[in-house]
Amino acid sequence: MEYQTTGCACLHPVSALLGIPLDQVNFLACQLFALAAAFWFRLYLSPRRTNPAIRHAVATLLGVAFVVFCFGWYSVHIFILVFSSYLIMIQATTNLHRYSMIMAMGYLTICQASRAIIFSYGILSTDFSGPLMIITQKITTLGFQVHDGMYRKSEELTAEQRRVAVHSKPSLIEYLSYQLSFLTILVGPCSNYKDYMEFIEGHHVRRRLAQANCKKSVEDNGLEPSPKRAVVHKLFVSIVCLVLFLTLTKTFPIAYNTDVHFVSEAPFLYRLIYAFFSVQAARPKFYFAWTFADAINNAAGYGFSGFDENGKASWDLISNLNILGIETATSFKTFIDNWNIQTGVWLKCVCYDRAPCYRTALTFILSALWHGVYPGYYFTFITGIPITMAARIVRRNFRPYFVSSPVLKFGYDVTTWAATQLSITYTVMPFLVLAVEPTVRFYRSMYFHIHVISIAIVITAAAVGRAKPRPRQEHHSNNNVKAK
Repeated sequence: MEYQTTGCACLHPVSALLGIPLDQVNFLACQLFALAAAFWFRLYLSPRRTNPAIRHAVATLLGVAFVVFCFGWYSVHIFILVFSSYLIMIQATTNLHRYSMIMAMGYLTICQASRAIIFSYGILSTDFSGPLMIITQKITTLGFQVHDGMYRKSEELTAEQRRVAVHSKPSLIEYLSYQLSFLTILVGPCSNYKDYMEFIEGHHVRRRLAQANCKKSVEDNGLEPSPKRAVVHKLFVSIVCLVLFLTLTKTFPIAYNTDVHFVSEAPFLYRLIYAFFSVQAARPKFYFAWTFADAINNAAGYGFSGFDENGKASWDLISNLNILGIETATSFKTFIDNWNIQTGVWLKCVCYDRAPCYRTALTFILSALWHGVYPGYYFTFITGIPITMAARIVRRNFRPYFVSSPVLKFGYDVTTWAATQLSITYTVMPFLVLAVEPTVRFYRSMYFHIHVISIAIVITAAAVGRAKPRPRQEHHSNNNVKAK
């Protein structure tokens, strides 16, 4: 296909030998090189040996090389967005955050709409929109954090907003390094600007050690916690996930869920079970990409978050997922909180914490818009709204009855785990099939049962809430309060 030649074609023989698309081979090659470069960056360009300007420059140049290698001339879109947003950063004042959001989300949407028109549904799995999505998060995150630090009063901010607020605009090299660093350019994740600057300047680990009351011991022996154990563990998990992805996706192809013959002939229970296992088989691809990206950041010395309850160093500051938390989630919220974690942090930062009303709905809509223009994305995130609301209602009203007994609690956990995993399967199927026709065919084959159940729960809860008598307020008590 012609769009497979947009990046470097030097690895085409490897692609043919392994039977893997060239774009994915280029991506893997860059990530492997990034891992080696990350170790070199930590050992030979450490803050003790090198000034921050050199670290910024090297991180930026390597990131630029990666996107040009992977995406060829399409990488121009990445540079246009970054430099345009920097002009907004240095020129805008009180509306900086709004202009940054409009510019980043607008350009991202235009690029995603263009590639959808050009390539239809045959788009590459690792095309240039991936880095654009990460950079959009960074541009808007920094825009809001600079706005909080420079144009809002401290008492107007939440504790977390005060912690990450940026009180001066970054220089060009600082901005480019944050946006284009080789550590995060291909897969991410997005992190707070202040955390990244502390990493580049050498304060990242020491500041968290100080918070854990370990500063003196580190100053005495001159050593900082090593990320080697964390990196080895995450690389092992990545390899296992890659093997699972390459084997399971062929065994349980997603497209079979919308096959006309399968939908019309297979029993409902069999279709439901197959949908569950096919979605499970699709997850290792994301597990691999995000865990390997986390290992790259840790190898460079970025991601230290303190010590766990056993006194072991924890390197999960910018981790993007918790596999155990995902696979054992007993609520829709728990699943979401452990999946694509840093995107959740971004959505909370730029939308949920700032929306004046309808926060859940607006956050889901922004998430859909950020992912792209394919209809499947909007089916998924709009479906997620009533499911999230229904899950909150059920948990709030029924869970207290099952926590008194270990047996009841175990039964409740098993039931809610199954309900959560099946709800996730139902919700994300459009995200994977993308188009309207297969999405509607799948939901029809499922009799829209999750939609019906979740909407019924929300409507019933609202009706019950309105039917409850409001507590009467006696007039004389109000007068007494006023008198006091």
